[in-house]
Parts: sequence; structure tokens; C-alpha cells
Amino acid sequence: MEQIDSVYHLSHTDLDGYACQFLTSKCFKKIVFQNSNYGDEITGRLKLFFDQMLLDNAKSILLLITDLNLSIQQCSYIEEQIEKLQNLKGNIKIQVQLLDHHGSGKDSAAKFSWYYLDTSRSATKITYDWLIDTFECKTIVEYKSLIDAINAIDIWLIDEKGFEFGKVLMGAIASSREVGRTLFDDKDREHKFHMIASANNLIDEEDAHIKLDNSMHKIKKSFFAEKRDDNTLDNLVADYLTDLLTDKKEELKIYYKDKIGILTYGIPNISVIGNAFLVANPDIDFILNVSPNGSISLRSNNKADVSEIASTLAGGGGHPNASGGRINNFKELFSYIDVKSFITSLIKEKVKEGLCDGQPQ
Repeated sequence: MEQIDSVYHLSHTDLDGYACQFLTSKCFKKIVFQNSNYGDEITGRLKLFFDQMLLDNAKSILLLITDLNLSIQQCSYIEEQIEKLQNLKGNIKIQVQLLDHHGSGKDSAAKFSWYYLDTSRSATKITYDWLIDTFECKTIVEYKSLIDAINAIDIWLIDEKGFEFGKVLMGAIASSREVGRTLFDDKDREHKFHMIASANNLIDEEDAHIKLDNSMHKIKKSFFAEKRDDNTLDNLVADYLTDLLTDKKEELKIYYKDKIGILTYGIPNISVIGNAFLVANPDIDFILNVSPNGSISLRSNNKADVSEIASTLAGGGGHPNASGGRINNFKELFSYIDVKSFITSLIKEKVKEGLCDGQPQ
């Protein structure tokens, strides 16, 4: 493979997917990550990548996809978009490589030369071997035992030495929802990389799987406790996310009548985090969190009646400082900009309907 200036790496949302990205982060200087589940999200994420590539000054770009099996239609979409980009930008070379192990992708693998399929190895193991063979990336050799453990659990090699260790790490990554990948994708991935790297420090110890299980709470706390006094994990996460939300609050601001709020998407544990943010930001009247399924949660600190907002937007309700509901026509979105556009339009529409109905405003 030719010299690469920029890498765009799309991978799955489980341990195998994030471990692939953990490895590529050690081998490429300029790399952009996204993660996706199956279905429409793959195309949505790819579109975001192609939009970024349009603004990228790199002369040689690699689109790398790991631990995801694509349909023939999705593969064709990739080739169409690459052709468009090359026609638009002229002197640019875009290469694509897919590394996967799901047998359901066999038809796509047969049709597209860049679609590499091997059902005998996990995507992490495939990616590890590919990085060493193609780019001579020797910096990842120190993770060989960890990669073997991930390979064992992902393709269920129950008799392999690292199987139980991989099982603990797989569960830890699957349950790692402290940050939320939608709004703070880079930070969420950074947290998962921290867990993977910390696990590697224990992989060669006796009863490593038990030590990892016993240490996982401390490993998580060490990520969120940086530059903070020790506290419970929930409180450390709340402080961490409060700082992130505060830094980003101008971008997140929304308006409901005379009230100023912020809109979040996919933030976990909104009760603790929302209240911590509102206490730290008295200029904000409420926080509205939307889940991918259209459920909404609202919190206030005696600045707004969020039960009225929930009722207006989603036919919901609750308490003046804590309410919720569900937006029936909400479709899962993969870009915060699209979510904010939808909610902003919904607020305008519902408030206008209230005015027309003669409801007090």
C-alpha cells in the first residue's frame, strides 16, 4: 500500500471494533475515527467521513473499515463517493480497505477487491497482522497477548489461555456508557482506549482475568479522576461531563420561549450529570437530553418548569425540575447538528401551535 497522509477509520462499537482502532492509533499520525452499529448508521457515518475528506488537504487518503460487514449497496456507495471526490479534488488518491470476519459479508467480499474477509480470526487479529505486514508497525507487538485474548473471546475459543481475560474486558467495554459516544465521541473512545491499555498492563499476570475484574472500577476512576480529588465514580463522571458540557455550552444552547437551555444527545445518567451542570452554570435554565429512540429527559434547578416543556414537546410530564416524555416521530440521527435542527424546529412548531390554541405563553 502506498504512503498514507490521512486515515479515516470506521469500526464497530464493541471490544473487537474499538481494539482495531486502538491498534491503528499506534500506527498512524493523522487519523480520524468513527464507530457504527449495523444498518443505516454505517452509511450515515460514511457520509460524515466523505464530507470531511472533501476539506482534507491530504494527497493520499485511506478509508479503513474494520469489524463491520457491508452490503453490496453500501460498498457501491463507497466507490461512487470516492469517484466523486477524486473528480472534484483532482490530484488526490483515496484507497479503501475493509477488514472483517463476519461470514454474512461473503457476497460483498466476492465482488469488491478491497473487501478482505477471514472468518477464522477476529477483526482485531486481522487488523494486527495487517498493520505489521503492510506497514511494518512494530509498536503494536507489545499488545500481542492482549490481541490473542480479544481474538479468543470474540470468536469464542473457549480453551484459549486469554478467553476469560477477554470476557472481562468485553463486558467492561460493552457496559462503558459513562461518556456517551454521540456527543463526545473522541472522549468516549479515549476512555475505552484507556481501559484497553490498562488491561494490557495485567494480561501476563497470574489469574489476570480475576485481577482485571477486581481492578476495573479503579481503572475507570483513574480516567475520570485526573486533576480531581478522589470521589465516587458517579461524581467524578458528573464533574468530567460538566466540564465538557460547559466548554461546549454555546454550541449546545437552545431556546424555549424566554428560557435558555442546552440540548444534549445520548448523555447517560442525566439526573446526576444534568443537575451538576446546572449548578455549575446558573446562566442556563434547563437541560434537555434526547435519546436515540426519541425519549427526552429534562432537568432544571428552579429556573424553568420542565414539566410544561415536556408536555408541549412530547406529551410528557413530571415534576417542575425533572420531567420526560417521548417524541413519537423521532428517527435516530447520527449527527448532533441534525438532532439540534430537529429539536429547534420542533420547539418552534409546538410553541406556535400553543399560541394558535390560545394557551398562555
